[in-house]
Amino acid sequence: MHYVDVNSTNATPPYTNWTTAATNIQDAVDVAVAGDEVVVTNGTYATGGRDYNRVEVDKPLSLRSVNGPQFTFIYGLNSNRGFTRCIYLTDGASLSGFTLSGGGGDGGGGALGGTLSNCTLSGNSAQYGGGADGCTLFNCTLTGNSAKVSVSFSGNDSAYGGGAAYCTLNNCTLSYNSAQVFIQDGGTGSAYGGGAYRCALNNCTLAANSAQFSIFNGGTGSAYGGGAYDCTLNNSIIYFNNADVSGANYGNSTLNYCCTTPQPIGGIGSITNAPLFGDLAGNLRLQPNSPCINAGNNSYVTNATDLDGNPRISGGRVDIGAYEFQWPQLTIAPSGPNVLLKWPTNNAGYDYAGFTLQSATNLDSPAFWSTNSPAPVVIAGQNTVTNPITGPQKFFRLSQ
Repeated sequence: MHYVDVNSTNATPPYTNWTTAATNIQDAVDVAVAGDEVVVTNGTYATGGRDYNRVEVDKPLSLRSVNGPQFTFIYGLNSNRGFTRCIYLTDGASLSGFTLSGGGGDGGGGALGGTLSNCTLSGNSAQYGGGADGCTLFNCTLTGNSAKVSVSFSGNDSAYGGGAAYCTLNNCTLSYNSAQVFIQDGGTGSAYGGGAYRCALNNCTLAANSAQFSIFNGGTGSAYGGGAYDCTLNNSIIYFNNADVSGANYGNSTLNYCCTTPQPIGGIGSITNAPLFGDLAGNLRLQPNSPCINAGNNSYVTNATDLDGNPRISGGRVDIGAYEFQWPQLTIAPSGPNVLLKWPTNNAGYDYAGFTLQSATNLDSPAFWSTNSPAPVVIAGQNTVTNPITGPQKFFRLSQ
């Protein structure tokens, strides 16, 4: 194991403890061998690397942060060769718990190759795979990345996959990414897949992505698949995306058990009802009445947990999208002559305001459930009901 701390004052190879930690990631990677682990503490890392990469992991090893992407950053920077990619990962190398931002290049502005988990990729740019190219991603957030290309005169070129290209994504969100082509002076260009291009996506959410073209002083442009183009999507939400020509949500793709419009031709199990996000601008979790709850296919599940780290299947059947709706848990405990019944007001972005406590004196069919009295009182973020322990036995449940 090798350690990295941007504030280290005694960097000494091979960096095998925090006292002698390297100050940049590349130094620790260079002394490591296949199978080693490089551990990085909080900080912003933007030095080291070779060629066009801020960090270049050229051997199969594990690179992880101590406290996650909220505290550990790798930035691509401008240089005399243009933008640099945040990280390159060879086959068998993995990255966990980082934010990759500001990177650029021809492919994979944020990351090229390898396996990424619990990472945030934002504000990166490339001609294909603005956020990631040729990667396998688990529980990652890709937002505000872009695939861009400029074409002029008799040129003909395209941009592919604003969020990701040629990747496999599991339990990921892709939002506000774009594929853009800028055309001038008679050029010809196309943009494909604002969110994803030629990717396989399982239990992902793609929203507010776009495929766009702009023409200055003549030329021909096109843009297809605002959410995804030439992809296979399972148990995924592809909604509220846009494209300048066709396929606002998707184009030339296969969808199974997805939530999107229009209804896919081919594939099975998809629905067209709006997914009912908590907030399109920042909370892509499902509201309690979302049609995506318990609407997926368990055979496509790849992870034991969702993007929040909650159990992936809650309620017997997997939800569509990156987040599994977490039903509120009702707890019951004695308190003197009373019993206290509690459930949370909210959890991980889920608002439980629509749930009421009901009771019944038996479970015979049909059981008669009635709203419990008294009404709940909010104490320390918990809906709390105090019931006296009197009368016949009762069964309790939360109903939405």
